[in-house]
Amino acid sequence: MNYWQALLLGLVQGLTEFLPVSSDGHLVLTEHLIGVRTPGVFVEVALHVATLGSILVLYGKRFFALAGGVLARRPADLQYAGLMILGMIPAGIVGVFLEDFIAFTFHSLWWAGAGFLVTGIALWSTRRMNEGTGDRPSAPAALGIGVAQALAILPGVSRSGMTVSTGLWSKMSPMRAADFSFLMAIPLIAGAGILEARHISGGIGAVGLGPLILGCVVAFVSGIFAIRWLVALLARGRFAAFAPYCFAIGAVTLVLAAWGK
Repeated sequence: MNYWQALLLGLVQGLTEFLPVSSDGHLVLTEHLIGVRTPGVFVEVALHVATLGSILVLYGKRFFALAGGVLARRPADLQYAGLMILGMIPAGIVGVFLEDFIAFTFHSLWWAGAGFLVTGIALWSTRRMNEGTGDRPSAPAALGIGVAQALAILPGVSRSGMTVSTGLWSKMSPMRAADFSFLMAIPLIAGAGILEARHISGGIGAVGLGPLILGCVVAFVSGIFAIRWLVALLARGRFAAFAPYCFAIGAVTLVLAAWGK
């Protein structure tokens, strides 16, 4: 992987990680178009960990306040943390036991194209769901958000798109659904990074330390912009506006897969 490829992948990751359009799907498509071939999912996980820094910049204060509340055994914080843990269980199970299958899908345009269409359907279904007032999900809703997040491990299926959509379906307010989604992502992305760290020497050897650092820095900076953009869109009730784009990029990706390009 050279520097311009790393810059492009970092920009794609940062801009699409938090917008409801699937960063994984865009990485699969971009890697295919620019000819990047990397072993496993090391590069993808490294870029995701870089965007974890973006979340911490904007949500870190709240996350650590929540952690402090848990240590102080404040009931409201304990309940919220319990809901987050419940929501992380499905993705944790999928990530640990289906690692090889997930790595396979990350090199398939077919999976990415189908995932984009799933995301588009989920987003389109929320176009009249901006009137919720709940500040946190119920236990069944948290588990449902977790299942949506587990599905979003597949390329093309947007994590923010699926989790926020599920939050909206459960009558949460758009802003609180986004808060829950981003806070829940912090330990999940960190866990994926720790799990993938065992491949760090081989991964850096395959892609190069310099390009990897550049890609991560670009992903971090652009990720901050993307989070702010998404929050602004949610405040205006424009979440479903990304559905047509997901349908279009999904169709293009499936055409490329069928064409063999």
